[in-house]
Amino acid sequence: MLERLNQAMEYIERHLDSEIEAAELARIAATSEYHFRRLFSALAGLPLSEYVRRRRLTVAGAEVLAGKETLLDVAVRYGYGSGEAFARAFRALHGVGPGEARRTGAVLYSQPRMSFRLVVEGSSGMRYRIVEKDGFRLVGRRTRVPLVHEGMNPAIVEFTRGLGKEALARIAALSDQEPEGLVNVAHDIAEPREEGSELDYYCAAATGGEAPEGMDVLEVPAGTWAVFEASGPSPQTVQYLWRDVYTQWFPSNPYVSRPGPQITRTVFSPDGREAEAALWIPVERTTG
Repeated sequence: MLERLNQAMEYIERHLDSEIEAAELARIAATSEYHFRRLFSALAGLPLSEYVRRRRLTVAGAEVLAGKETLLDVAVRYGYGSGEAFARAFRALHGVGPGEARRTGAVLYSQPRMSFRLVVEGSSGMRYRIVEKDGFRLVGRRTRVPLVHEGMNPAIVEFTRGLGKEALARIAALSDQEPEGLVNVAHDIAEPREEGSELDYYCAAATGGEAPEGMDVLEVPAGTWAVFEASGPSPQTVQYLWRDVYTQWFPSNPYVSRPGPQITRTVFSPDGREAEAALWIPVERTTG
């Protein structure tokens, strides 16, 4: 898997001055585009589109400083339709416009080339199981929130508080199957999954029954799920569990993620500082 990922990274480098399709990178890595994007983000720490943008502007920066071509020629080579668009993107990364950088020999930002290598960790292990599940409903309340990679998500905290304890208890009472009780659901996450990208967030229960009037419903088709469990400090336990699933479990097991809601069930200690978490990710077994 790592060898194929690094072949995809080499492809990026050879095509910085042309269009780069995520589908082609996924083909090189022998996986789905959906899984490739999520695996890349987990391993690299930034979305695929952002990495490509930074690498293009890094190489373009070197050519700007070299002064052998016009700024417009450099802009067009790296996919910008106008000098103005190139200047905006250049300044956003480097903190200075391309014209000023060329005149003054400014210090520029450099996004290093990435490659992936095996680091032997795995000392703590991971608790997981594979579940074949019939279709079911997630019933509760939904909102649209920005994506937050680390720390508490203020929009989710505000939304949950606004529902109130009675409403949360009514939702939890609808649960009649795994994952049991009140669950948090992330669905329809806008690409490229950068900080601030929007997603549908549900405070819901898994059920086979009908939804009460006024409740939001997400129909979930039958499929395979990987279920992971962890315990420790909150909120790091859940966030690190997401990271470890993509950086450790997927590269070591014959599964890839598939489109669908990603579900967490978290039980907090009385003081809220500790958590026991279960993470449900829709998966499919690889054939290779």
